[in-house]
Amino acid sequence: MGYNTILYDVEDGILTLTLNRPEALNAFNREMLAEMLDAFDRADADDNVKAIIVTGAGRAFCAGADLSSGGDTFDADARDDRASGLQPDGGGILTLRIYELNKPIIAAINGAAVGVGVTMTLAMDVRLAADVAKFGFVFARRGIVPEACSSYFLPRVVGISQALEWCYSGRVFPAEEALAGGLVKSLHPKDELMATARAMAADIRDNTAPISVSLIRHMMWRMLGADHPMEAHKIDSRGIYHRGRSADAKEGVESFLEKRPAEFAGKVSADMPEYFPWWDERKFS
Repeated sequence: MGYNTILYDVEDGILTLTLNRPEALNAFNREMLAEMLDAFDRADADDNVKAIIVTGAGRAFCAGADLSSGGDTFDADARDDRASGLQPDGGGILTLRIYELNKPIIAAINGAAVGVGVTMTLAMDVRLAADVAKFGFVFARRGIVPEACSSYFLPRVVGISQALEWCYSGRVFPAEEALAGGLVKSLHPKDELMATARAMAADIRDNTAPISVSLIRHMMWRMLGADHPMEAHKIDSRGIYHRGRSADAKEGVESFLEKRPAEFAGKVSADMPEYFPWWDERKFS
């Protein structure tokens, strides 16, 4: 499909997905949701994509939901979402899709990230931010509650006390506070942000086995909800067994011993181990 609200650019194995409504500070709407879902499906199906970077065009990352519907913006009945079979929380649909990604994903937060503009990043693996960025979990100030599965992700990222303080107050806070609170990994001058994100993505692209990275992504995220370390032991053991027999494992060891770059041939689209996926699909009910 063609895109109106995002840019999709793959260069040297790295996909840069740019939220592209700069005139509206990249405000999130239903068209952007549909296009981002399609883009992530496309990236997962493309073995040439080794890593994904998400950023924003212009001076904002994403200023939150498009409020052009006025007071009915968050009213699903007024939008007739329920009659059409749609879930009212589009951000939740997006973060669930990001959670299911088979590729590593980095948020390069170049400016304001407010509401869904910040909650959409919580399911991304690493968040880097420009030092001019601002953040806000502003839901209580709009008479609603956090969305996009953020009641799951945010406390796991920053801890329960910090998550509650930010969400109770609904205030907008600077990048330095986001760093101190553990929301972002590091801060960078705005003109250096994308270079830093690309360097991180390139390190993954150049030095790791895509199947291993995909399995690690799912292992780490899904074990956040495990009730006992035995669940991790089960999956770790399966992974070591199946990957240990693979051509990638042989190449990884031989390239190290021969002091040369590894060339991993395994493809995420075709060569994932037979036990993958090991979880049951969750339904909305």
